Amino acid sequence: MKRFRVGYLDRPMHPAFDETARAAPNLSVERIAVSQSHDQIMAVLKQCHGYYVSASQDEIAAPFYAKAPLLGELPQLLFVCSFGAGYDTIDVDACTRAGIPVVNQAGGNAEGVAEHAVGMMLVLLKRITEAHAALQAGMKGRKEAFMGRELIERTVGLVGLGHVGSRTAQILNAAFRCRVLAYDPYLDAAACKARGAQKVELAQLIAESDVISVHCPLTKETRGMFDAEAFAAMRKGTVFVTTARGSIHDETALHQALLSGHIAAAGLDVWAKEPPQPDHPLLSHPAVLASPHTAGVTFESRGRVARMAAEAFIEAAAGRVPPRVLNPQVLPRFKERWTATFGEAVSAK
Repeated sequence: MKRFRVGYLDRPMHPAFDETARAAPNLSVERIAVSQSHDQIMAVLKQCHGYYVSASQDEIAAPFYAKAPLLGELPQLLFVCSFGAGYDTIDVDACTRAGIPVVNQAGGNAEGVAEHAVGMMLVLLKRITEAHAALQAGMKGRKEAFMGRELIERTVGLVGLGHVGSRTAQILNAAFRCRVLAYDPYLDAAACKARGAQKVELAQLIAESDVISVHCPLTKETRGMFDAEAFAAMRKGTVFVTTARGSIHDETALHQALLSGHIAAAGLDVWAKEPPQPDHPLLSHPAVLASPHTAGVTFESRGRVARMAAEAFIEAAAGRVPPRVLNPQVLPRFKERWTATFGEAVSAK
């Protein structure tokens, strides 16, 4: 059987991808150097049946996003798979129109991201970064100036209760006996309860939470969800944490809410532009704890996510339905295109 050829730009997120993929006898992996010209890169991609694409828009050039313009130039492409749980560089609807299944690695980095979110909550409630800065500056005055708060039994609102949100809820329930509220329009009350949270509407979550933590994808519905009005509706002293995606929150509105003192602190792992510029106003605010989209960047998460992606390509190469397909309605057409390409019946379910 003809080998299923997979291409990716620059480097995979972890060596486990190549190690796992290269063990499959019918899979060929092509690493494409980004130092090449556009035409040279396209010449390789045009020969590929699978495209392994970075999940972050700031990590590859826009012409290589898996969106309609690129897809139109890749008639052989059968399958697209993102590096991680996110898929900002992929237009799922355009892939569906082209007969291409899309897979992400949802759940692979859930532990790392959930631990990061809870870690930010603890650091911010205890005001550790502010106290650290005071010590560096030659602390004067009383330590009570950095009086903190405990996470135990607080009300925490989770926006999104998927893999990461569910694991975050589990930690908050088991370790801190928190009252966990969840806003997730795709889950009913019973499903939220099974995942350790009380289902509420967004307005109630905003009004009642001591800490708000964001765990939803960036979509048309969630873009700009946390604007000036949302921050104003929060309790005075709320801690805001996001390890989801930039642009779900309005950075200027958050900065103003922090300056006014209405929002007590913010833990930010994601940014509208990544990485943010060193002079970004939020980076200089003493009650902001910042990281450069590293919540899921752990040895364990990276290895797990890379293996998941390789295993999805192995399934697609064999003509089987890969796991975690975001557009399942495309599968009948995928089977037809796979058969036309490889000249044999698929074994897909």
